[in-house]
Amino acid sequence: MTIIESAVEVNKPVAEVYAFLSNMNNHQQLMPENIYNWESTEDEARFTIQNMAKLAIKISNRIENQELTAIPTEKAPFEVELKWTLNDNGNGTTTAKHIISADLNMMMKMLASGPLQKLVDHQTQKLKEILG
Repeated sequence: MTIIESAVEVNKPVAEVYAFLSNMNNHQQLMPENIYNWESTEDEARFTIQNMAKLAIKISNRIENQELTAIPTEKAPFEVELKWTLNDNGNGTTTAKHIISADLNMMMKMLASGPLQKLVDHQTQKLKEILG
């Protein structure tokens, strides 16, 4: 399993960060420009990653103010889990960590790990920008 992660500190209480992330409609704001054909509901999203794949994901697990996990609802090019973990820093700020766990063979790892790292870095930075 390949683990790709990125963490950021957001100047908002954990409940506010969780409320934003727990609605898949908000995730479109976190996506880079190479994501298109975005469709979403509160629990599910489907989109196309330019020159790569179409993905349909849904939130499979919620632990209020701590963790959100999303998994594919249709066959994906590889086994993947997207997770956000939240940590209340106790001073009105929250550390949000975005973790992608992907079952990649060596070839896929060489091709996909760079773009996946860019994706998680982009999403955590956008989260910080949007929520301040």
